Amino acid sequence: MSRSAPVAGAPPDPAADPAADPECQRADIERFADIDAVMARAAGENFPVELWVLPRRLRAHLSAIYGYARLVDNLGDEYEGDRTAALDWLESQIDDLYAGAPRHEAFRRLAATVRAFDIPRAPFDQLLAANRLDQSKTRYRDWDDLLGYCELSANPVGHLVLAVLEALTPQRRAASDAVCSGLQVLEHLQDVGEDAAAGRIYLPEADMARFGCTPADLTAPVAGAALRRLVAFECERARELLSEGRELVASLRGFGRLAVAGFAAGGLAGLDALEAADYEVLGATRAAGGRRQLRRAVPLYLGAGRRRGPA
Repeated sequence: MSRSAPVAGAPPDPAADPAADPECQRADIERFADIDAVMARAAGENFPVELWVLPRRLRAHLSAIYGYARLVDNLGDEYEGDRTAALDWLESQIDDLYAGAPRHEAFRRLAATVRAFDIPRAPFDQLLAANRLDQSKTRYRDWDDLLGYCELSANPVGHLVLAVLEALTPQRRAASDAVCSGLQVLEHLQDVGEDAAAGRIYLPEADMARFGCTPADLTAPVAGAALRRLVAFECERARELLSEGRELVASLRGFGRLAVAGFAAGGLAGLDALEAADYEVLGATRAAGGRRQLRRAVPLYLGAGRRRGPA
């Protein structure tokens, strides 16, 4: 006997579509969210979480924060199933974490960090909100609109890092927001072609119009003159944001100063690499490299003690 046609508006039949079964869907999400695969990508990030010179305890906490941030990005950007359902699953994991019963390995690791530093839920929810926004918003009107996105997608990471360093104050938070926004803008510039291919453009529309750059320019084999001028302009904006790192580093001591100098230096070195490539962002990924990062990190770290930063 043939199966009758589904009734319009009726819920999906799990027997006809196993992926519609909530249990199957959850199992698929959990397979995709394997924490070892998530952590394997740490080495290529602008946030250098594997700073071997830091004490093991600090590295463990920073890695737990990275694990969450990378996991939410992976589910929002790369999961091939229902991404809204995947982000709902992630929210349920946050619920369990703050109920004292974390289930997924990433959240079990994160639980120790949350307990040790009494971290509120807000930064985790903000990172999740940024990825929910990515499911519906594909363009940004102007620079302020883009910075509003950075407030959700990047700045909470800085708040979490400063909490682990036991150095979170209102003044440092403001400087950290500038640094993290600069790092996020850098990532958008590095991923211009990849994002455009996925249907997202993070370059502000007002700036694209100013430099005569069109969406088609973002998917060309190599960057044209208009796109290079636009990227150079945005690089200078990002560099200005990252310059706040000097004041932030200056306010810190010990391992906290070392860690934050590493974060800011990674961003500045990434901008240096784009400049050295004449702002070609489509032909290849422009990695900063260890030598560039070291050149940027040493002056930041050593110069910090000679000026007073935010308390």
